[in-house]
Amino acid sequence: MAYRNGNYCAFYVSEPFNASTLGAHATRDFNYYNMLKAWKSLDASYPFNDSHAKTYSVRDGSNWETTLKPRLRERLQSSKNIVLILSSKTFESRAVKEEIEYGIENQGLPVIVIYPDYSEKSDLVTNGELRSEIKALWNKLPTFKALKARVPVLHVPMKKDLIKKALELSEFTISGKTGTGDFWFKI
Repeated sequence: MAYRNGNYCAFYVSEPFNASTLGAHATRDFNYYNMLKAWKSLDASYPFNDSHAKTYSVRDGSNWETTLKPRLRERLQSSKNIVLILSSKTFESRAVKEEIEYGIENQGLPVIVIYPDYSEKSDLVTNGELRSEIKALWNKLPTFKALKARVPVLHVPMKKDLIKKALELSEFTISGKTGTGDFWFKI
């Protein structure tokens, strides 16, 4: 069994990848993933442990069935949770669908959802409930919407200190999860 200490970051990149020299970097959600990596590179104590860095890289044109899908699964198997980037630009690509489906259904991984379009706790919650705008974003990822009730899901705005706090919470790891449902930081 793999040592499960990684954070598996799921994010949308257009398929097929943009043929420009920017490739995945032209996709907004990928840039938010890079922000997490940048925070870690600036501060080694930042609690983001990138599961994508645990196996060798794959090329954008790699075969889905023989290379990409098995690599995603291998990375998920060594992860303690899924960090899902969910923005107004997110779509359910084949890769995102596989990551969520395999990660939740097969691995039982808790999910920390980061909403880059929002920067404050109060942007996500009103009157003790997640805002309708947040719930509407779940429609962009039907697989996530259908499976999320099976694991604990923490909803977090794009704010460095709150993301750090979320990543440090053991309740949102495979070994520390205690319940299921939607959670957020109190306002």
